[in-house]
Amino acid sequence: MAREVFRIEAEAIAGLEANLDGRFTQAVEAILAARGRVIVCGMGKSGIIGKKIAATLASTGTPAFFMHPGEAFHGDLGMVTAADLFLALSNSGETEEIVKLLPFLQDNGNLIIAMTGNSRSTLAKHSSLHLSVRVEREACPLQLAPTASTTAALVMGDALAVALMKARDFQAHHFARFHPGGSLGRRLLQRVRDEMRSERLPFIAPDAGAEAVLDAVTQGQLGVALVVDSPARIRGIITDGDLRRALQTHREGFFGLRAQDLMTPDPITIGVDSSMSAALELMDADHITLLVVVDGECVVGVVQK
Repeated sequence: MAREVFRIEAEAIAGLEANLDGRFTQAVEAILAARGRVIVCGMGKSGIIGKKIAATLASTGTPAFFMHPGEAFHGDLGMVTAADLFLALSNSGETEEIVKLLPFLQDNGNLIIAMTGNSRSTLAKHSSLHLSVRVEREACPLQLAPTASTTAALVMGDALAVALMKARDFQAHHFARFHPGGSLGRRLLQRVRDEMRSERLPFIAPDAGAEAVLDAVTQGQLGVALVVDSPARIRGIITDGDLRRALQTHREGFFGLRAQDLMTPDPITIGVDSSMSAALELMDADHITLLVVVDGECVVGVVQK
C-alpha cells in the first residue's frame, strides 16, 4: 500500500510539471511587482499547506503571512492593504470561507492568485491568475482525505518560492538574516573565533614520545594532538585513528616512535576570522570533523562540527 501511495503522489507531481504554463511565470512576475506582502489563505488541510508556503516565502525573501479565512471574515481583513497580493488555496475552488472573501478583495484592489484543482470553479474564475494543481486521484483509497492534492499544492508553493529566490538573487547571507538561531544561524552567521576552542589545547612537540602523545590526546578530549614548533606553529596533527593504525603496524615498537613519526604533516587550517560556513564546507569537502584555527602562523584554537 505504501508503494502505491508513493506512486500516486509522484504521478501527481509529474502532472504538475506536464501542465505548467505561462501563468506560473505571470504569477512570479506579479509577486515580484507587488508593493505589499503575499497573504496566503486556505481552509482545513489546504490551510495547513498554506501555512508552510507562507513560511517558506517569508524565509526566502518574499514577505508573506498566513491568514485563516474564518478569522479574516471576522475582522482580520483589516490586516489586508491594497498593496498586498492574495494567494488562495482550495482544491475544489468552492470553499465557502474563501469564496466569501472575494468581494472584499476585488473591491480592495488586491491581485488574487488561486491554486485549485478545478479551473471552472468560482475561485478560479474570479481570480486574477489561476495555477492548476489538479490531480487525477487522491492516494486515499476512499478518495476523501486530501493526500495527492495537498502534495501538489505544496510543491506548487515550493516552485513559486524557489523561482522567486532565483529572480531576487537570494543568497545564503540573506537567508541567514532570517534564521539567526540554531544550526542555520551558526552555519551562516558565526565566525570561527566565536565557535573555536582555544583553551587547554593538546599541544605536543615534534620529538615527544608516543606515550606523551597518548597522554595529550586523552587529556585534550578532542581525539587529536597538535604537533607544534615554538611559538605554536603547526607542524602536524595526530588523531586517535593515527594512533590505532600505528599500534597495529609497529606493535612492540610503537613506544619508540616520536610525534613527528605519527603525525599527518601540514594539516588543513582555517583563519580565525573565517565564517563557520566556510569552516563547515571545508570539513565536509575533506571528510574531517576538526580544523586547526590559525592567526597568521600561530595556532589559536580548533573548531569542530
